[in-house]
Amino acid sequence: MIKGVIFDIDGVLLDSLGIWDDLGARYLMNIGVEPEEGLSGILFSMSMEQGASYLNGHYNLQKSDTEVHMGLSQMIEDFYFNEVLPKPGAKELLEFVKANGIKITAATSSPRLHIEKALERNGMLKFVEKIFTNSEVGASKHSPEIYDQAAAYMETRPDETLVFEDSLYALKTAEEAGFVTVGVYDAKGERDREGVKNAGKYYVTELNEFPAIFETIK
Repeated sequence: MIKGVIFDIDGVLLDSLGIWDDLGARYLMNIGVEPEEGLSGILFSMSMEQGASYLNGHYNLQKSDTEVHMGLSQMIEDFYFNEVLPKPGAKELLEFVKANGIKITAATSSPRLHIEKALERNGMLKFVEKIFTNSEVGASKHSPEIYDQAAAYMETRPDETLVFEDSLYALKTAEEAGFVTVGVYDAKGERDREGVKNAGKYYVTELNEFPAIFETIK
C-alpha cells in the first residue's frame, strides 16, 4: 500500500528544464551579443562556473567570470520567481495524491528558494509537506540519502513510497534503495529516454496517466 510520495521538481512538477538549454543564449542576447549556433550543446556538460568562463572568454565580454556567473544566476532566479510554469497535469496530480490521503514531499537539486517561489506562485506549494534539497542533505541523488530522509519524515518505508523522477541516474538510485519508482518523460530532460522508461517500475509520458496506474498499485 502506498503511503507516501517523493516528487522530484524540475522536469516532473515544473516545466523548467528548458532554461538550462538556452540560458547561455538568453544571457548573451540580453547584453546584445549574438550566440553561436549549437551553444547549448557546447555548454551542456559544463558546470555553471565553467559555462560562465567559456562565455566570457569566447565572446570577449570584457567582464570577470564572476560577473558573468552572477548574471546567469540572476536569470535563473528570475525564471523561477516569475516565469516557470507547472508541467501539464502537475497540480491535478498533487490534488489526486492528497485526496487519497497520501503524504507528499519533494526532493530537488535546485535551491530551496527557487523551488518554493515557483511552487507558491503556481498554487502547488500547499500540497508539499516538506522540501528536501541536495545541498541541505549534503549528498547528490547518486546517493539515496535525500529519499531516505524524505521517507523518514513521512514515516513510510521505501516499499510503500513512490519516487517520481525524470533522470535515469536518480531513478536507479531510488530503485536500488527499495523505493517504488515512476519514470517521467520530459522532452528537454534525460537523453536516454528508453533508459528512463525501463529503469522505473512505472513510467508516464504525461502526468495525467498516473491515476490509472495508481489504481493497480494502491
